Amino acid sequence: MKIANLTRSFFIFIFVIFISIILFLALLPTSEPKMLTDLDMPSFDSRCVQGVDSMSSYLDNQGLLSVSTWNIYKQNRQGWEQQLANLNRASQLVLLQEAGLSTELRQFIRHAQLKVSMAKAFTLFDTAYGVMNLSHTEVKSACAFTATEPLIRVEKSGILAYYPLSSGEELLVVNLHGINFEWTLTHYSRQFEALALELEKHQGPIILAGDFNTWRAQRLNLVSEFAKRFNLSEIRYRVDERQRVFGLPLDHLYYRGLIFLGAESLATESSDHNPITANFRLR
Repeated sequence: MKIANLTRSFFIFIFVIFISIILFLALLPTSEPKMLTDLDMPSFDSRCVQGVDSMSSYLDNQGLLSVSTWNIYKQNRQGWEQQLANLNRASQLVLLQEAGLSTELRQFIRHAQLKVSMAKAFTLFDTAYGVMNLSHTEVKSACAFTATEPLIRVEKSGILAYYPLSSGEELLVVNLHGINFEWTLTHYSRQFEALALELEKHQGPIILAGDFNTWRAQRLNLVSEFAKRFNLSEIRYRVDERQRVFGLPLDHLYYRGLIFLGAESLATESSDHNPITANFRLR
């Protein structure tokens, strides 16, 4: 009996080590952030991509623009398809964090005839995870960027993308999943500073949104000061059911150069975060 217990413990130990090695290798930071914009050619080849420069397709709908942002929790909960369908009906642009490019999500995107831009954070068991933009309008250009969690060494990704508007301007959209497991602000600050150059040189409207993991006052203050540098305003909520940790909301949407009409964050059971939807009008 004692030998059998020792043998079982040994095999359990070996199995745990094996799984740990696989996870470690799978989650190793990649050498360069990579983008995907075509599900028919599902490879992450380049850091930046160019879309089709079309003057007949605009992100807004006759001057009205709705944007949603949602941490979809890797599609781990029931009902994510219906919730995503609701966001897609309500918005011209849906920004996802923790999206897993699974067969089911691919099917959803194809069925809804959406254009996709995805910045890969990591690949696990042949599924890429990261942030994703969904719209009916082709992105004009998009670049991926990543930051490594200093403690657990897992990558967080972001997308910086440009979309055409009927006003003749281009909307700069930043979809970001913020570093989580860091008490200091060193790596967290660098993640935002990586955006600064593009934000500084862009003269048109901007959307900055995502799961910023602002679970600490110092983090929230850093994001607020960063937004102020570029004259970005945070939306105001008619209903605010955003996920909170230590009383502070994790998800945010900031804007510039648009007329704000209203916003809400409604509760859902299909993720551990509640989505945000904001409505704007072009100037």
